[in-house]
Amino acid sequence: MFRHILVIRGGAIGDFILTLPALKALRDAYPDARVEIFGYRHIAVLAENRFYARAVRSIEYGPLSSFFAKNSELPAELASYFGSFDLIISYLFDPDRIFENNLRRCGVENLLCGPAKIVETAVHAARQLALPIEQLGIEVGDLTEKVFPSIDDRQFAKGFLQFLKQPILAIHPGSGSTEKNWPLENWIALFSRNGGVPLTEDKRGEVGNALSLVVISGEADKTEVRVLEREWKNRGIHFAKALPLPHLAAVLERSIFIGHDSGISHLAAAAGANCVLLFGPTDPDVWAPRNKNVQILRAQSGKLRDLKIASVQAAVATQL
Repeated sequence: MFRHILVIRGGAIGDFILTLPALKALRDAYPDARVEIFGYRHIAVLAENRFYARAVRSIEYGPLSSFFAKNSELPAELASYFGSFDLIISYLFDPDRIFENNLRRCGVENLLCGPAKIVETAVHAARQLALPIEQLGIEVGDLTEKVFPSIDDRQFAKGFLQFLKQPILAIHPGSGSTEKNWPLENWIALFSRNGGVPLTEDKRGEVGNALSLVVISGEADKTEVRVLEREWKNRGIHFAKALPLPHLAAVLERSIFIGHDSGISHLAAAAGANCVLLFGPTDPDVWAPRNKNVQILRAQSGKLRDLKIASVQAAVATQL
């Protein structure tokens, strides 16, 4: 029986959320264990006191660098910290096993290493990330992604959205790669006043099927957002810029969502939003959330510019 478990998980937002099905199976198998996560704090906070973990520690900690050097002098504080765990599961890239060997120098006996990179095969990413959990004899049967916003997260979302009429449509027009983005002009056309999806600020809001629009953005989306702010000026469109991820999850929980193959799309799916996800060059059979609340749209060519505006508009109408 493991009483004190550490999961070391770096990577981007999507990488972390794709690991949650495995962490949920681990948490269900050891409900009384104290689970901690060593990762990027602004991402791993999604799990802190939100079902998955009791505590989160930042991987961006200077003294940790000594654990990636052979025969280095290990900081006593970190050596004691790692040595206090009954089980450590690490997803760090460690091809020469230097980090692993240094952990064992701290007295770590039960150490499992998960894949640091997803292999582009027909096997879903969440299934690949479940491998170390399954080595413990734990079945990871449910690959759906779930996050659990706190009461405070939901209180923030209630205040953030209080002046918006339902239904609320949240969009994220960016991703980590321009190749995975639907052209910005298509997003603009999707909500044009002439034949686009009706918004509450339009006169057509009187017809009863209009919706409020929230644009989600982070640091990587500043260029797109500046264009949209100019284009949609005075239309009452709400912009949610760089919200803390737990707060954003609670906002998305109350929304319909459209996005690309991105970490924010995984967050929306995990929060329970009905999602329309636009895929291009990446394989949705490997990378898309497995949640039932997700609808995938993909052009046959695999190029997002070939995905028709009418197809996206029809998908939004279906969600409404």
